[in-house]
Amino acid sequence: MKILIKLGGTLLDAADSRERLAREITELAQRDEVVVVHGGGKQMTRFLAERGVESQFINGLRVTTPDVIDAVVKVFAGSVNAQLVTAFRVAGALPVGLSGLSAGLVDAVQLSPELGQVGKPVSSDGRLLDVLVANHYLPVVACVAGDAKGAIYNVNGDQMAVACASGFRAERLMFLTDVDGVLDQSKAICPQLTAARATQLIHDKVATGGMQAKLEAALSALSQGIGEVLIAPGARPGIVAALRAGEPVGTKMVLQ
Repeated sequence: MKILIKLGGTLLDAADSRERLAREITELAQRDEVVVVHGGGKQMTRFLAERGVESQFINGLRVTTPDVIDAVVKVFAGSVNAQLVTAFRVAGALPVGLSGLSAGLVDAVQLSPELGQVGKPVSSDGRLLDVLVANHYLPVVACVAGDAKGAIYNVNGDQMAVACASGFRAERLMFLTDVDGVLDQSKAICPQLTAARATQLIHDKVATGGMQAKLEAALSALSQGIGEVLIAPGARPGIVAALRAGEPVGTKMVLQ
C-alpha cells in the first residue's frame, strides 16, 4: 500500500515524540511504500521571535516576506527536516530529506499578494518519490515549494501533503495531529466522515480555523482520487500501527 503521512510541527517539537513517531513509521515502511511530509510552524515562530520578528497571520496563514521566506527555508528545509531525518536514521530507516523544490516535486503559485511568498500547490511530479521508495529509501519532505523560474514559496503543510499524496498516487493519507479527531456539534469525535458531511461541518462553522483548513485539504485529497484520509492523534503511542490495521482511532474521511 502507498501511504503518505503528514506530521505537524507540534509533534516534531519534542525529541521523544519525534523519535517515537520515527520508530513507528520506520516499522510501517518495512511493509508499505511510505512518504512523510512535515510542517514546523511552532519552530518557525520561535526562530523568528528569537530574531525579533513578529509572526503575522491572515486566515491562519503566515505572512511571508523576503526575510521570512529565508527563515522558512532555514527552519523547514533545514533544521526541522534534518532533525527528523536523523530520528529516522536512528530508527533504522534510510531517510532522504527533500522539499517541494527537489526535482520539481511540488510546484506552486503565489496564493495572495497580501500573504507575500505563500504558495498554493498547482502540480506535483511524484517520479522522484517512486524512485526512492522503490529502492527502500524513505522520503521526508519539507513544506517548501517553488517553480521552474526560481520562485520559492512557503506552503501550508496540509496542502503540501495533499500535493505529494496526489503525485505519489497514495491510497491512504494520514494526518497525525495534536487533536483526537474531527468533532461534531456536540463535541464528540466523528469516527467517519463523508465529503458531504465534512463540507456541512465547515458550512455550519463547527469546523473552523486549523480544523477547517485540514478538512478542506482532506476534501481536496479525496477529490484527487486518494481513497481515504485519516485525521488522528499523533501523540498516542502505537498510532501508526493502529491506523494501518484499521482500528477506529480519530476520524476516517471517505468520498461517500
